[in-house]
Amino acid sequence: MVKKKVLVLCGGISKERLISLETGKEVAKELKKNKYKVITCEPDKDLLKNINTYKPDVIFNALHGQFGEDGYIQTILETQKIPYTHSGVIPSSIAMDKEISKKIFIQKKILTPKYIKFVYGKNEKEIIRKIESKLKFPVVIKPINEGSSVHVYICSKKNILKNLKILSFYKEILIEEFIPGREIQVAIRGKKKLGTIELKPKREFYDYEAKYNPKSKTQHIIPVDLNKKDLKKITDVALKAHNAIGCRGVTRSDFKFYKGKFYLLEINTQPGMTKLSLVPEIANYAGISFIKLIEWILKDASNNR
Repeated sequence: MVKKKVLVLCGGISKERLISLETGKEVAKELKKNKYKVITCEPDKDLLKNINTYKPDVIFNALHGQFGEDGYIQTILETQKIPYTHSGVIPSSIAMDKEISKKIFIQKKILTPKYIKFVYGKNEKEIIRKIESKLKFPVVIKPINEGSSVHVYICSKKNILKNLKILSFYKEILIEEFIPGREIQVAIRGKKKLGTIELKPKREFYDYEAKYNPKSKTQHIIPVDLNKKDLKKITDVALKAHNAIGCRGVTRSDFKFYKGKFYLLEINTQPGMTKLSLVPEIANYAGISFIKLIEWILKDASNNR
């Protein structure tokens, strides 16, 4: 592969800024180690100036969260006519919106936890009754447009109103039925299944701390202890979701496995590339080194331009 000039886009203003910076640092370090010409860049007012000055062959989008993987920055990058990694404008927007992506999962007959949308200022008084009639406690509450389990809470009837108040700076959130069971993630690369990994967090669930704090001691298990039939089933569902939303590049789908059923929680179009990230770990188990994974992502971006 010809060594291209790569602009690594990272940082941003989302609540996942620090994770994005870590992803950008790891990607840039690996590329530089392998003789690529690399510049890292923030998506700030100088972004277009930096792109025009540096003239990269490809942009590695290492942003996470709002404005980075929700179609916003992708819209800006489209104007530059330069290949950029991961999914395009519409798939990124759909995947980041947990309600819209759930509607697509349901339409495609992909099992996903039941949910209701909570809009602040409209249904505070009746929300407990609505939860009891449609979902049952406990429930999971989460922002509709955040990643990395930012502001995700498991709520009982006793603390639901308190936790809803904590998230009142969001206009609307998702209230979802809580599915216990095993946490299994599936990585897709292009149109092929890359592999699976199971997580056993020491915390209540695989939250932000469990994902990014080494002291959380979340156990990563590869290979996943599933029979061939179930392994095929979960990876088939992940590939189906990837294709249904129109994703490209690498994605990671998060599942709960409970009583013989796989529940798709969400799909991530720009999974992390830090030392604790799951996709590089899955790829490594499949015999694909970190640099080979990055190079494939760069090549995929160029092929889809």
